[in-house]
Amino acid sequence: MIDQLQAPEALHKSAQPIHSGYVWFISVVAALGGLLFGYDWVVIGGAKPFYEVYFHLDQPSLQGWAMSCALIGCLFGSLFSGILSERFGRKPALIAAALTFTLSSLGTGYAGSFDAFIAWRMAGGLAIGLASSLSPMYIAEVAPADIRGKLVCLNELTIVLGILAAQVTNWIIAQPVTQATPSAIFNSWNGQHAWRFMFAATAVPAMLFFIGMLFVPESPRWLAMRGRTAEATRILTRIAGPTHAEFVLYEMNLTTATSSSVRHELHQLFQPRFRRILVLGVALAVLQQWCGINVIFNYAQDIFSAAGYPLSSILFNIVVTGITMVIFTFLAIATIDRNGRRPLMLLGSGGLVLIYILLGTLFHLHSHGLPMLILVVAALACYAMTLAPVTWVILSEIFPGPVRGTAMAIATASLWIACFVLTYTFPLLNKAVGTANTFWIYACICAVGFFFMRARLPETRHKTLEEIESSWT
Repeated sequence: MIDQLQAPEALHKSAQPIHSGYVWFISVVAALGGLLFGYDWVVIGGAKPFYEVYFHLDQPSLQGWAMSCALIGCLFGSLFSGILSERFGRKPALIAAALTFTLSSLGTGYAGSFDAFIAWRMAGGLAIGLASSLSPMYIAEVAPADIRGKLVCLNELTIVLGILAAQVTNWIIAQPVTQATPSAIFNSWNGQHAWRFMFAATAVPAMLFFIGMLFVPESPRWLAMRGRTAEATRILTRIAGPTHAEFVLYEMNLTTATSSSVRHELHQLFQPRFRRILVLGVALAVLQQWCGINVIFNYAQDIFSAAGYPLSSILFNIVVTGITMVIFTFLAIATIDRNGRRPLMLLGSGGLVLIYILLGTLFHLHSHGLPMLILVVAALACYAMTLAPVTWVILSEIFPGPVRGTAMAIATASLWIACFVLTYTFPLLNKAVGTANTFWIYACICAVGFFFMRARLPETRHKTLEEIESSWT
């Protein structure tokens, strides 16, 4: 066994330089799914004042359903991603996500009834579920180990760029509305038509995503696990040369099985020695949602209204938060392969504990204005540099190769279930216990997550996917 392990190490040390232009190209194209994810996910927050009046949504249950229904699609999309990616490959599944994004954005924009609006939002959620699981996994499988962290973080960068694009669009379109009364909104051009353009605009980048995916290769690791070694070798050689291809395939022969034993490996995933990997992945996915940041995105209008801002100022402040997310995601890209995954995750959960305690205190004291905005921006900055990108990196790394698609689907489905619970219950929880207590609850959740990760989360920096898999077994 020592001789077996020494051979690939020698190959690794003599590996040729990475063909960075090609690797970055295919990673950026795959990450466009994140751009659509981010835009579609946040645009509803800016459209909320308009479509609620247009569809006469005057009950909290209907308002919560309109905001959270897409999560049903996200759940099924994430589950389908495992089936599609394991059977047909990562590339065809991502193409399917791009087409679904295109149709759902147009359908939502032209919805004539609330039922149609809900149906198309759920279809958009289906595309989000597919992309959220497939994009980081695909990038992780094509990326060399030394830069895998920053390349997978590209997916989070495109998510926050999509968020910022949605926020800017919402802000610009909402500017003509000077009076925020329901009657004024309903009779305005914004209330009748502008909110539709907010959703339909996603069709343009969705088509770019579709076209780009036609020019990227299939995952070489998926090909190798299906016995298509020649195709995998050609792609790996183009990524970083023949020595890199030989090294990756050698490691895969040591740590993974071919397609004939995938069923056995899937069974093993639920056995005690592998169950801890799945538990860790699910726990990290749930924590990323239950830390409470998505509440700030989806209910930003309500939070800033409670802080004393009028509608136009609210939308401007939302744009400020989007710029913050972009800046600190760049910091995550710059540090994740240098500082590691574990320190960033601990920093994020611990930082949010402190920020939420202070934020809840301001709500409790009815403090308005700049202090509230500063704390919201601080929370988003902390999240953007830590839990947001690093969770996706870890999820794309830790699962065994032959069932990576299925395991990633389970973790991502857990993420969207947690997100649904968070999004749907926030208005109810906020009404029952108040905004201050709600954020203090989120602080407790982050504290639990901090101690869980401190005890259970290993470091995966600079390890190949096969080395990570071997460490579990």
